[in-house]
Amino acid sequence: MYRIHEIFHSLQGEGFHSGTPAIFVRFSGCNLRCHFCDTDHRDGRMMTAEEIVAEVLALPPSPLLVLTGGEPSLFIDEALVSRLKHDTGMMVAVETNGTRPLPAAVDWVTLSPKDAFEGGDAEPCVLRTCDELKVVYTGQDLARYDHIQTNHRFLQPCFSCIREQNEQNLRACVQAVLRNPQWRLSLQIHRILGLP
Repeated sequence: MYRIHEIFHSLQGEGFHSGTPAIFVRFSGCNLRCHFCDTDHRDGRMMTAEEIVAEVLALPPSPLLVLTGGEPSLFIDEALVSRLKHDTGMMVAVETNGTRPLPAAVDWVTLSPKDAFEGGDAEPCVLRTCDELKVVYTGQDLARYDHIQTNHRFLQPCFSCIREQNEQNLRACVQAVLRNPQWRLSLQIHRILGLP
């Protein structure tokens, strides 16, 4: 059984696959308490792998299946990932804070470490390799991520409910990317477009 917050169809709004149609399986629960978290993942319903696959297959076909949260590494296992890949034929991606190991069957790992933030520093990031590194930027020293092996590095401005703060965060993020060209800017296009 797996604790699921929601399963839905939308566009991937962030990072390397931004703009790609995707099905999201959002797990309920996290081991960190980041102040900027955009998900209320306290509730959830227990579902079997069969129920998850059935709900995914009932949605429009998409090339990408994203396991997200909360923190999916608290819940997913090799059996679930393999079943999702086999039964849906989709590429299975995981968005993780990196505090737990991941099943080997995962096709794409988006690592978004949160240990630079109060509440996100409750547990250390243990992953050292990923397909893409996506950092929520609030002005922290980017050298703290140099040890992570990845082909794609993204900076994403920290979202705030205060418009002026959002604009300030975006400007700071753009300047950081201009100063550090190994990084690319990632915007949350689902927020801009009003998508889930």
